[in-house]
Amino acid sequence: MLRRHARAACTALAAAGMALAGLQTGTATAAPHDPTPHPAARSAAGALGVDATRPEVLRAMERDLGLSRAQALTRLANEAEAGATAARLRQDLGGSFAGAWLDGADAGRLTVATTRAADTAAIRATGATPRLVPHGLAVLERAKEALDRSATADAPVRYVDVRANVLVVEEARAGAGARLVGATGVPGALVRVVRTTEAPRPLYDIRGGDAYYMGGGGRCSVGFAVTRGTTQGFATAGHCGRAGTTTSGFNQVAQGSFQGSVFPGNDMAWVAANTNWTSTPYVKGSGGANVQVTGSVLGAVGSSVCRSGSTTGWHCGTIQQHNTSVTYPEGTISGVTRTTVCAEPGDSGGSYISGSQAQGVTSGGSGNCSSGGTTFFQPLNPLLQNYGLTLKTSGTGPGPGPGEPEPGGTWSAGKVYAAGDVVTHGGASYRCLQGHQAQTGWEPSNVPALWQRL
Repeated sequence: MLRRHARAACTALAAAGMALAGLQTGTATAAPHDPTPHPAARSAAGALGVDATRPEVLRAMERDLGLSRAQALTRLANEAEAGATAARLRQDLGGSFAGAWLDGADAGRLTVATTRAADTAAIRATGATPRLVPHGLAVLERAKEALDRSATADAPVRYVDVRANVLVVEEARAGAGARLVGATGVPGALVRVVRTTEAPRPLYDIRGGDAYYMGGGGRCSVGFAVTRGTTQGFATAGHCGRAGTTTSGFNQVAQGSFQGSVFPGNDMAWVAANTNWTSTPYVKGSGGANVQVTGSVLGAVGSSVCRSGSTTGWHCGTIQQHNTSVTYPEGTISGVTRTTVCAEPGDSGGSYISGSQAQGVTSGGSGNCSSGGTTFFQPLNPLLQNYGLTLKTSGTGPGPGPGEPEPGGTWSAGKVYAAGDVVTHGGASYRCLQGHQAQTGWEPSNVPALWQRL
């Protein structure tokens, strides 16, 4: 019987210098539609549990990002506040929004791009730096979708580089990018083709990061522990197995079986465990220590992120682009996030976490953890939503299942919300700013980093 061992840990976060003053002010202030925030409302850093970040996460950020412990804590707080600011501006700017990103060792500079000069004053008012660009994010993403439909492994990676305001196509064979653009009719002015020698492939080969073995052979890594009703299990990569594939755990004891799997298209799956296994709200950190998971708010471009896998263990880097498309030999997957974190075969399916916020599961990449590389993760929230799963988080009970209504409105704990979704709660309407799985304590009136009152 697998036993769960909880290790109590608390990381103190100094109030002084916790976050960039301008961003903190921008995110703590209520939206124009809501001049009187709820008295229980917390800052983004507080809501996302920055002060609960495990020492193992901080040590890995020190090692891989060259930060001191204090800088790592400041960076995580800045990332949380900036993410909320960027999400709110995306809603307010509408079609003129052209992306947002973080810079600086402590992620202290938020830049927000727009196609409309009239937006720059509103951006500055939040503490962010405006950047005027020719192409809106929605235009570039629609162009990428057109390329995705015709892409082959000769042009294996496509993504919107928000810093450069361009759609990037990486070509493995000379001329492949130009042929792809020409065949789809995407305007050449939107695209930059770059040559790559990388060949992304799935990283073949119940605590996040632990190994598990497929009945037909091969090893992958647990992503995040989940529940579905009373069933325990975990999220992982779709290319690791198909529905019905049996699994055994890191100790080679019979564990469960794949209940659903999508690959290619996406790279998502979940495994239901037998009654000998219990889901825990942890990811395996440095030295095998438990790193707690408190939620699933996706980090902004430029945010730090750490990965746990059964081959290479614990490594950190930064988020480069969201909504990337990758064409593996087996086919194209879309909607993954591109990162600078290294990985190797066997790490597939493993956990990506930013602070204590679950990000996604390892899909594939190139390079290794000796020379460095690029990896991609399947974001977790769409996976949870697709299979009706509830992320196991620390400090919370099982709570209501996905979609169960809460008194006083349509908001419900356990449901996955995307940016732009509108709910009611406590007699008011709210718009979701950052995608996440709702949980008790994150009611819309309590968390202005995640919800904007209408």
